Amino acid sequence: MSDETYKGSGRRVPRGRLSRLGHFGRLAGGVAGGMLAEGARRLADGERPRMRDMLLTPGNINGAVERLSHLRGAAMKLGQMISLDAGDMLPPELSQIMGRLRENAHHMPPAQLNRVLARHWGKDWRTRFARFEPRPMAAASIGQVHRALTHDGRELAIKVQYPGVRESIDADVDNVATLLRVSGLMPRELDIAPLLAEAKRQLAEEADYEREGAQMTLFGQLLADTPDVVVPELDREFTTDRVLAMTFLPGQPIESLETAPQDTRDAMMRRLITLVLRELFEFSVMQTDPNFANYRYQPDTGRLVLLDFGAARPIDPATVQGYRGLLEAGLSDDRVAIRDAAIAAGFVGEAAIARHGGRVDRMIEVIAGELNRPGPFDFGDRRFVGALRDEGMEIAADKASWHLPPPDILFVQRKISGTALLAARLKARVDVRALTEGFLD
Repeated sequence: MSDETYKGSGRRVPRGRLSRLGHFGRLAGGVAGGMLAEGARRLADGERPRMRDMLLTPGNINGAVERLSHLRGAAMKLGQMISLDAGDMLPPELSQIMGRLRENAHHMPPAQLNRVLARHWGKDWRTRFARFEPRPMAAASIGQVHRALTHDGRELAIKVQYPGVRESIDADVDNVATLLRVSGLMPRELDIAPLLAEAKRQLAEEADYEREGAQMTLFGQLLADTPDVVVPELDREFTTDRVLAMTFLPGQPIESLETAPQDTRDAMMRRLITLVLRELFEFSVMQTDPNFANYRYQPDTGRLVLLDFGAARPIDPATVQGYRGLLEAGLSDDRVAIRDAAIAAGFVGEAAIARHGGRVDRMIEVIAGELNRPGPFDFGDRRFVGALRDEGMEIAADKASWHLPPPDILFVQRKISGTALLAARLKARVDVRALTEGFLD
């Protein structure tokens, strides 16, 4: 866990269905009002306003961030996923604003925290600790983390789930889907029911802290032969389905490496990319949440600390094979094979090929060219991103060509994309081709 002091403010988490629905209503009303105001402003300036420009204003995004931060739970988690997955696709100023959802959220007031812990540990729970820091050192979408010391000297990090989070998952996901439909951002012809069902399932798994504890233990075993990567150990005495206790591991935010020497940044990202490849091709289980807060760096040991295993999930063999086929085609620099593999795996839909085949081919050309460039890949060189963004936005503007890949691929791709964004943040240089070849032999 981070050694930095958490600076968020205390704010009671809304629990009831009607209370949370009211927050969604105010969120929708605020966004709609912002869109009307922005549309009127652009018309007055002689512009023809586009839906995307009216929706993605700083005012609308700020309002959404504040409302989702208050709701927390599945609502905030989905907002975080959108902000991270959008990556380079959002304008820089809006990407920066949405990035706040990946930072500290409001935490529970002391009275609410005390009631939650008394429910799980008993009213005299404080007597079981030599020290329990009431102010959290971190707060996120589903829970907040406290540092504690037991009477026998165990230093722990204890994650406490916000009340009502698990019970609100289905309603929150449905409310977010409704907002997407009402806003016109999601075409009615697109069947998102399987994705919504999978999102509900995964979020329910993330809210089960006993399951997360088991996944954390599994990753500790899988990485036991990797001394430069460390995983906390589960403390079973204080763990319940909504309170997760683990050994406290000191460390700094992974972003602190931005000012580290180039070889340190390169080594850390080489380690992380290798981990992703091992998860995919060796373990067949992956921690699919690439939120930067899930990684810590220990300057004194040079080790990478892994945190938060709620989103760990087994990977379907068909998904593994789909990525294998795509990477083999990419490394062979066969553009036709790349497109065929992308279609076969479900990355790209037939409609996009039929309606925008030229654009898809140009995107493949860019990606294949970057993948097959000799030597280390410079993640800090983002010149190719502009070409991908331009082509991708044109395809995305045609809702008839929209396609949802299988949910399993979406979760794996989220981890891959988030890892690439972190590498870009650190301006790392890694021979990705050489690393990948080692797992495809």
